[in-house]
Amino acid sequence: MNEDYIHIVLADDDEDDRLFFTDAFEELKITTKVQTYNDGVYLMDYLNSEDAILPNVLFLDLNMPRKNGMECLKEIKANEKFADIAIAIYSTSASEEDIENTFIHGANIYIKKPDNFKKLKKALSEVVTINWQYHTSGLNKDNFLLRL
Repeated sequence: MNEDYIHIVLADDDEDDRLFFTDAFEELKITTKVQTYNDGVYLMDYLNSEDAILPNVLFLDLNMPRKNGMECLKEIKANEKFADIAIAIYSTSASEEDIENTFIHGANIYIKKPDNFKKLKKALSEVVTINWQYHTSGLNKDNFLLRL
């Protein structure tokens, strides 16, 4: 892990959501590097590439074409190479079934997409700050569960 910044990756097919996400991180007082992908196929191609810099936190939209967030989550959790990535589900769904299924399959955090920019910044700040504390204090990410 690079100690100078927190590496964030978002996979979301909604261009406006990707833009709000990157804008929110630009306004936060946290040093991050943010990469975005518009579907799960592009995300997994990147993560599986030889020169991929693995993210500290990966935000996955559940509803994407070609390969959805749940498919990506299962593929990531099945590969030991990705064991240190904290995974945040970032979705418009507030379905208890979706929330439970993502936790069963190994997601660390579930965030219902906020309805305004201020709430988005607050949620992202909390997730990244908590993730950074877990990294720097050596706490076990298997116990890192949060629902926003």
